[in-house]
Amino acid sequence: MTRAATRVQMADVAREAGVARVTVSRVINAPDSVAPKTRATVLAAIARLGFVPNLNAGTLASRRSRIVGALVPTLSNAWFADTVDGLSARLSAAGYQLLLGQTRYDANEEERLVDAFIGRRVDAIVLTGTQHLPAVQAKLQRAGIPVIECWDLIDTPIDTVVGFSNADAGATIARHLASRGCRHLGFIGAEESRSAQRLRGFREAAKAAGVSRIHVHLVMPPSSIQDGVHGLETLVHAHPGLDGVFCSNDTLALGALLAARNHGWRVPEDIAVAGFSDLPVAIASVPALTTIRIDSRALGEHAGELLARRLRGASNDGQRVHDLGFTLIVRDSA
Repeated sequence: MTRAATRVQMADVAREAGVARVTVSRVINAPDSVAPKTRATVLAAIARLGFVPNLNAGTLASRRSRIVGALVPTLSNAWFADTVDGLSARLSAAGYQLLLGQTRYDANEEERLVDAFIGRRVDAIVLTGTQHLPAVQAKLQRAGIPVIECWDLIDTPIDTVVGFSNADAGATIARHLASRGCRHLGFIGAEESRSAQRLRGFREAAKAAGVSRIHVHLVMPPSSIQDGVHGLETLVHAHPGLDGVFCSNDTLALGALLAARNHGWRVPEDIAVAGFSDLPVAIASVPALTTIRIDSRALGEHAGELLARRLRGASNDGQRVHDLGFTLIVRDSA
């Protein structure tokens, strides 16, 4: 096994720092008991090697925890909760427990949680998205455990990716709005990487259809219905000719529909509104919401099944990218 796929051990840190293994242990567990100069040397070695302390030091290194760690941005959005539910069901059937962490869309929090999971010697890790700090990618590659990224696609995942193209989804909405005759388009989305990918695809396809400019309103995640209300009001007041808007999730789109209703803007005659994810309420909204359907539970189930096979010792047959796709659901709003 190569060093890149081997966990860094405390003995490796001791050699790197030129100290005894017990000194490294003291720096980790009782830093005030170590002289400042020695402590700084050990901490520098830990940083260079990307060492993550074993929080279950009493457990034999060869013993499995039968725990899988999963990181999601938030559980306040139903689509992530559905993915976790599907993942948990598949892993439970295979005899594994799920340890869950919320990053709250914070890359530094993701790194802290990855450190905690590796320190607890989880058997595998599931991440939401494909954009991570370089230190996180390096630590996961060194950990030598299965890693699945989800809710996006990338040609070069850390290990395996299960998801769909957010950029293609955005492009699909742009082409649909353009086919309806919309020429003055807006985007309401959260400031996070998957929303940014949807906007990128939306912009590129709109430009190809002859729409050179997209008016953008961004909100801090997790987004709310009120964010959608404010977003559409802001865009329309700044750009009165706006005739179509893509919201990066259905929650924002429902807010946009509410804003249109409050102001007497007819949907889709005055302005078309499209969302993303196809929440159950999308079909019950007035008018019913045009959106991109993602089977978020199936995504979690697929990731769980892949992990269960890997943890049984089966290979992934060389397939690292699993594209589950999406579906455009055309209803009355666009």
